[in-house]
Amino acid sequence: MRASGLARFDFRASRFSLRSGKSLFKAPRFSSILGYMERQPGALRGVKALALDLDGTVLAPGAVLRERTLNALTGCIGKGIRVIFCTGRSLDSTEKFRRAAGAEGPVVCFNGALVADMPDGKILGAFFLERETAEFCVGIARRENIYYQIYFPAGNSGAVSGRLLPGGPREILMADKNRDEADAYRKHTGIQAVFGDLGEALSSPGFSGCIKSMFITSPEMIKKIRPEIEERFGNSVYVTQSSPVFLEVLKAGVSKGAGLRIAMDRLGLEKEDVLACGDEENDLPMFSVAGFSAAPANAREQVLAAAAFRFKDCAEEGFAEFLENSLL
Repeated sequence: MRASGLARFDFRASRFSLRSGKSLFKAPRFSSILGYMERQPGALRGVKALALDLDGTVLAPGAVLRERTLNALTGCIGKGIRVIFCTGRSLDSTEKFRRAAGAEGPVVCFNGALVADMPDGKILGAFFLERETAEFCVGIARRENIYYQIYFPAGNSGAVSGRLLPGGPREILMADKNRDEADAYRKHTGIQAVFGDLGEALSSPGFSGCIKSMFITSPEMIKKIRPEIEERFGNSVYVTQSSPVFLEVLKAGVSKGAGLRIAMDRLGLEKEDVLACGDEENDLPMFSVAGFSAAPANAREQVLAAAAFRFKDCAEEGFAEFLENSLL
């Protein structure tokens, strides 16, 4: 055990406590397709694009893209349905799933802070967090002895040229110290942080902004520090959770919904053309932009309440079954 003092981490869609591992959320039981779908089984036949969260929705626990789900995605693409991944993950971490599915076109990553046309890497939108906000969060992390990390753009490729660098990392992840949370995050996303003084990095002459910053800590600590950030910055920042143990702080105006609008404009899509699927608080902005919405059984209660359709838990490949029954 390193400096974190936390016993275990589980970033799966199910609600787990960092300390005890006990479930904090019991998903309701229901069939794979409910309510509106049962009344109108052909309701989604006109959908032209899928806006998809990855973790807890498309991916099985352990961040695995299973064969049945992959086949459902490629089946949709084969029918001319666009697949737009809308995720809190970095672009580097999303790429393996995009390539596996064979999806081309806009990718919304970092919860909407970066939108890129893939595979060519053209940037459609990039929105960076200001230094003052990140410095305030660094102060909280040091005071509470909790883990905080920042994604910086790799060089100025995005801001200057409008195109991502071919090969190599597209972003740099940095944290003050190497802790258990960093190792768990690496195993979950494949992204290895570098370690150094965040305060010095934020004050360096070449600083051009932060793509995304995030705390990884217990749900109890998130409840403590989130109001402090929101009270200090109000509407000048976007604060959201992408998992029970991830608290993300981004530039105001950033969201998956805002990123999805950019992607839809790029593809010439209307609201009624898009089905959005997600399980967490950060997915709700997508639901208001898309014409249709769906959530897995493992989703937060507020997400289930907002979704027009529901499907089985991600551990049961409910998303794949949903696509098979509604679009394939």
